[in-house]
Amino acid sequence: MHAPRRARRGDIDPELLPTRDAILAALKGAGVPLPADELERALSVAPVAQSAFAGRLAAMERDGQLLTNRKGELCVVAKLDLVVGTVQGHPDGFGFLVPDEGGDDYFLSAREMHKVLHGDRAVVRRSGTDRRGRAEGAIVEVLARANREVVGRIYEERGVHFIVAENRRINQDFLVPGDATGGASNGQIVVAQIVEQPSEHREAVARVTEVLGSATDAGIEIEIALRKHALPFEFSKEAQRQAKRLPTEVRPAEHKGRVDLTDKPLVTIDGETAKDFDDAVFCERGGRGFRLIVAIADVSHYVRDGDAIDRDARERGTSVYFPRRVIPMLPEELSNELCSLKPDVDRLCMACEMEIAPQGAIKTYKFYPAVMHSRARLTYTQVWAWLSEPTKGKGAKADSAQAKALLPHLSDLYALYQALAGARAKRGAIDFETPELEIEFDDHGKITAIAPAPRNDAHKLIEECMLAANVCAADFLIRHPHPALYRVHDRPPPDKLTALRDFLATSALRLGGGDAPKPGDYAKLLQGVRERADYDLIQTVLLRSLSQAQYRSDNEGHFGLAFDAYTHFTSPIRRYPDLLVHRAIRAALAGQQYKPGSATWQQLGTHTSMTERRADEATRDVVNWLKCHYMRDRIGESFDGTISGVTSFGIFVTLDGLAVDGLVHITELGRDYFHFDPARHALIGERSGVVFQLAGRVRVKVARVDMEQTKIDFTLDEDASAAKGATPKQASRPVFAEPLSRESRSQKSKQRR
Repeated sequence: MHAPRRARRGDIDPELLPTRDAILAALKGAGVPLPADELERALSVAPVAQSAFAGRLAAMERDGQLLTNRKGELCVVAKLDLVVGTVQGHPDGFGFLVPDEGGDDYFLSAREMHKVLHGDRAVVRRSGTDRRGRAEGAIVEVLARANREVVGRIYEERGVHFIVAENRRINQDFLVPGDATGGASNGQIVVAQIVEQPSEHREAVARVTEVLGSATDAGIEIEIALRKHALPFEFSKEAQRQAKRLPTEVRPAEHKGRVDLTDKPLVTIDGETAKDFDDAVFCERGGRGFRLIVAIADVSHYVRDGDAIDRDARERGTSVYFPRRVIPMLPEELSNELCSLKPDVDRLCMACEMEIAPQGAIKTYKFYPAVMHSRARLTYTQVWAWLSEPTKGKGAKADSAQAKALLPHLSDLYALYQALAGARAKRGAIDFETPELEIEFDDHGKITAIAPAPRNDAHKLIEECMLAANVCAADFLIRHPHPALYRVHDRPPPDKLTALRDFLATSALRLGGGDAPKPGDYAKLLQGVRERADYDLIQTVLLRSLSQAQYRSDNEGHFGLAFDAYTHFTSPIRRYPDLLVHRAIRAALAGQQYKPGSATWQQLGTHTSMTERRADEATRDVVNWLKCHYMRDRIGESFDGTISGVTSFGIFVTLDGLAVDGLVHITELGRDYFHFDPARHALIGERSGVVFQLAGRVRVKVARVDMEQTKIDFTLDEDASAAKGATPKQASRPVFAEPLSRESRSQKSKQRR
């Protein structure tokens, strides 16, 4: 005889299980905290639903709606004057609670932070106001722990082992029992499981599960970043098995129902070391303008919602491009082979075909599944050499048979780019000049050079084609209509806009548009100051006033690009939102609707925005480590640089041609009292009148490199006068972009579109 099966929540009649609103209403109606059994009786919960009811109460506690007091009674958090939120640690030991419902953050002292770790969800009660006027919080309860593992350096002092976390937002150390060191040596990088979370009177305890190596090992910076940011870097066994079952080439039966584009000379244009080619282009002139075909790898044909590869891809959200290493979103059987639009083989694609007017306006477009046959794998350098120096004259670059066959179409493509660029300027899109750099390595993984990354009109040509296809995709989904993820770039927030106007007023400048400036107002201001000596300073402040782009289920337009609707369609190999858009377009073409199986569109937008930020932060950590490693051999050397940040404690300087950043502490600026002027982004000497302002020019000397904290300290070069560094009059273009490897640079630009 079988034992009775425990009822699951899905087996319970929904009418028997009180809703969250009903539970909150019952507790509020009682006017006092209630024990769980008394609340159960008050709501007349049937015996068959009691287990599910207990689960719902537990979930409400995890979400911060309910709290159990010391007497074991359930309380409504909202009636206790408590605030629920996420803990955000600071490297100096204190932290903040960021409320779920918005509003001001609550300051958490180092004593309060001893109870929690960065990322934990907690409930706090306001305990007072600190000397800076900020609301202080006291932690009442920890709702959920965000950290199950920690990556850091293990040390031993007087027989006691402990780990110092690589994530500087986790300020407290982790004790390691003597039998739980995993054989790690003093100073090595380890991964450890947290076996006891911290509390008010107890240190956190961890057990080493993996020894990554020494801090000087080649590639250790990437291993640290992967674990520090919890980046998935190994595919599940199910996804690996599914990938191995995929065909190695397009089968004849898969041509059915697709437009045949194999006779069109589509080509891919990417960086020199790129391996995954997910977009190809073809253009020809017509009597009424241009015909452009943008063909994108049809990942959605092979990766279906909810299958093993899809689950892994959704978790990753994006490919991550580190210098010398890529963590792909899809297995290589897809990203580098079956879905990569390699030359001389048939590939399945989703095509966006557009008719574009001579002035750059998109007149008509259509989407359709197709099969294509790329004629060539071209590089930006190669294409620009052909376009800038065609077959005429001595030393011509486009003299090969391949170049001669493709050059007419590439010339049409370049003419289209010029039309699209003109339309871009006309609609008022913001065009910041932010050059990028690349890191070059030797065979042992040591940096040999940091040099400006080449950028030419071939890069811009492809970018404009991808922008056009993305705009058409957004318009298509709105017209049908179909739910989707849009790439949303909000208007500048009011506080940043106020700070921007205050700064511009100090330079006798004005941003048009009143309280709601348009992208064209930014573009007009930039164009008007392009010849000014302080152009770099103005561009920097304008750039910093803008919001960060996100993925959202509601279309709210893209401010920077000046588009009413914009989405990501062109990179499904490396971005999960693009794969979702492909599925939505495919469903709309069939008169159906695609519904993601395990999440809402809003949840997917939040998740993919998070994975994008996570990838950016991990990449930034690796690049900062590499820069520190590079500068470690240059202590004592002097460099010219641009002031790229001004704070109350000093200035940050970006070295010319290196994109290496470091701090000149306020005590190193000279014997004077320096006062911080946030409106002018400047430190001003009280006695000397010397001004160190954003985008100003200085000459600095490398004083110290801290590999553990990846920080570089500069001092002012004694041979350079303070006045020379105090004015931005001689400022050249400041460099803000992170240096990337050759492959990463081209892939990164695609990620951003």
